[in-house]
Amino acid sequence: MFRQVPDPLGHPALSALLASLPLLVLLTLLGVLRTASHRAALGGLATAALIAATVYRMPLPQVVDGAAEGAAFGLFPIVWIVLNAVWINRLQRVGGHFDIVGRTFSSLSGDLRVQAVLIAYCFGAMIESLSGFGTPIAITSLLLLSLGLGPLRAATVATFANTAPAAFGSVGNPIQTLAKVTAYPAHDLGVMVGRQSAVIAALVPFVLLLMLDGRRGLTEAWPAALTAGVGFGAGQFLCSNYFAYQLTDIVAALCSTAALIALLRVWKPRGRLPAPDAPDTSEDSPPPDRPPEIARAFSPYVLLIALFALISYHGPVQRFLASQDVTFSWPGLDVHGTDGRPVAVTVFDFAWLGASGTLLLIAGILTAVILRVPARRAVRCYAQTVYGLRRAALTIACVLALSYVMNLSGMAVSLGTWLAGLGRAFALLSGFLGWFGVALTGSDTSSNALFGAMQVSAARQAGLNPLLMAATNSTGGVQGKAAAMQNLVIAAGALGISGREGEILRKVIGWSLGVLAALCLLAWLQSTSVLGWTVPGG
Repeated sequence: MFRQVPDPLGHPALSALLASLPLLVLLTLLGVLRTASHRAALGGLATAALIAATVYRMPLPQVVDGAAEGAAFGLFPIVWIVLNAVWINRLQRVGGHFDIVGRTFSSLSGDLRVQAVLIAYCFGAMIESLSGFGTPIAITSLLLLSLGLGPLRAATVATFANTAPAAFGSVGNPIQTLAKVTAYPAHDLGVMVGRQSAVIAALVPFVLLLMLDGRRGLTEAWPAALTAGVGFGAGQFLCSNYFAYQLTDIVAALCSTAALIALLRVWKPRGRLPAPDAPDTSEDSPPPDRPPEIARAFSPYVLLIALFALISYHGPVQRFLASQDVTFSWPGLDVHGTDGRPVAVTVFDFAWLGASGTLLLIAGILTAVILRVPARRAVRCYAQTVYGLRRAALTIACVLALSYVMNLSGMAVSLGTWLAGLGRAFALLSGFLGWFGVALTGSDTSSNALFGAMQVSAARQAGLNPLLMAATNSTGGVQGKAAAMQNLVIAAGALGISGREGEILRKVIGWSLGVLAALCLLAWLQSTSVLGWTVPGG
């Protein structure tokens, strides 16, 4: 048995600095030295394994086993999602239906900035409300590509837009996990997260405009960002506070979409940002797409929403799928936390039938039938997709191996323990702890499981409101989505630019930290008399 030690150096600050070293190595290799993504991931993994074995005294066989479990989780469900999402895209391209999708979105507005907000922010949130693990990034990045955005810009916009709905995630999973580890009612946590996330998520469309077109984009298209952001924030706040937190993101996405489409009926941007690869409109325009062809082109997304909705809510289908799950303790791992209890991450959940990737596979098979793609052609497309994603799969496996070694050895706990000792200043840095957890694991749910209880304990020691700090972990974590290596690799792999993850990171990291700073300031004000009235019972 291995028991985690939160302060192996006898000095919390030094232990925390050492614990963050593997992630700093990864980000430096990727974002500064521009090392190939799989080599950067291997460098971070090697650093984590060395520190785990020599400083944290984790037995070397368990270090290896932990890395193996992380790599397995990287392949399933993460690579499984990307593989089937990209396959659906290939099937759409075979008959030109992916171009129809792009033209349909273009018909709502001729401005690429507005189109990007509709797809990455509004439609992406709808997908996130039903399925996490990077599925929205894989799908919306490909849609942005169909509009004429270059692969790099499509990746950065899709990755950053995915931060808006992440606090509530797939049917409220992050909130449910936070409730389990903190013993607070899920409803109360949903209320508090809604009072933070509604503000932070409303900022995202403005950042998207700046990413796409700099200051000019903000000047010319700010009404679209304001309308989408206020619609989304209002939907999040009202649903999480007065209805059901599980439906928060889908309600927010629908409110945002409806508000933006209504605006476009009476307003157009002063300027116009056409797609870089848009056809010359001086020539005769092609005939409009027929409604049946438009319906067929959008059929994969209708199928996805229907399938995810079918399994997302309690009922016979969900119970049947749950009965097919295979759950087992990972061989060779016997890790206990600082409280003496076994660490939950050592249990591997192989939910093969109800996994997002499996639903994407089913949607892909049905898509091939609807789009009339011959079976032999569909199989050839699948083989080409597998081959094209081989390097992305290696990178994802290495990144998740790094994450698991850090979690299992106690490095993540070291960082949390140090932050917990900062007293009332912890209110200003609580969101950063959530950010770090998501940057490390790629999941707000995982970050809540990792640091949720620690946030509550630190808040009580510092005389802060524990409910506020627990919620801040979930809300702060969403910005870590933009810096999570897992999501960077998903975007790059889906768009066929594997190896350029460092470029994506450099374009999003500043915005991620900037919005995180706004959240940290909001949480600090909520811990004082200035905004303390926004905290339930405060």
